[in-house]
Amino acid sequence: MAASKVEEIIGVLKKQYPNAKYYLNFSNPLQLMVAAILSAQCRDEVVNAVTAKLFQRYKTAADFTKLKEDDIKSITFFNNKAKNIRESCKIIMDKFSSKVPETMEELVTLPGIGRKTANAILINAFDKVAGVVVDTHVIRVAYRLGLTKNTNPEKIEKDLMAAVPKSEWKRITWLLKDHGRAVCRAPVPFCSKCVLDKVCPKNGVTKKL
Repeated sequence: MAASKVEEIIGVLKKQYPNAKYYLNFSNPLQLMVAAILSAQCRDEVVNAVTAKLFQRYKTAADFTKLKEDDIKSITFFNNKAKNIRESCKIIMDKFSSKVPETMEELVTLPGIGRKTANAILINAFDKVAGVVVDTHVIRVAYRLGLTKNTNPEKIEKDLMAAVPKSEWKRITWLLKDHGRAVCRAPVPFCSKCVLDKVCPKNGVTKKL
């Protein structure tokens, strides 16, 4: 896709979603790490509801090594996520002086943290932009808009990093996610209400409203 078309898409989305921002609530890197692990295949609203109480009870990495499953039982796959949080916190206590690491290479060594989650932590906790966060909304919307021809998250990230100016890597996830929630929904998008209707190739769209 031509750079001018990409800039047009980003500009339109910025006007449509001027308040687009990161969607998980946190006050420090440790809280974000925990919330991000919990958010896998789970709605943000559910995670934020759980962490509102969780972060009052658990404050430090040492606290989270004793995380109880009952405290996150409304989260999908809570048993496995509780285990990942406990193990990740033990590792950062042992290897990183109880601090969440600030590099991609170190973050992805922690249980429950892949590249997507690591990107989210780096960008939103440390303002370090090493890539683009590719979640389910980004996968769907980027494909429909023609920003990628791939369906694999890592390949989509590379396509977005190549197509989108680096100054927009942080925001593009928020914009695409907000658009995916409001208009470009799965499985049927509201194309008749879409501000990008005229420029969108609608890749993969077989039915629309």
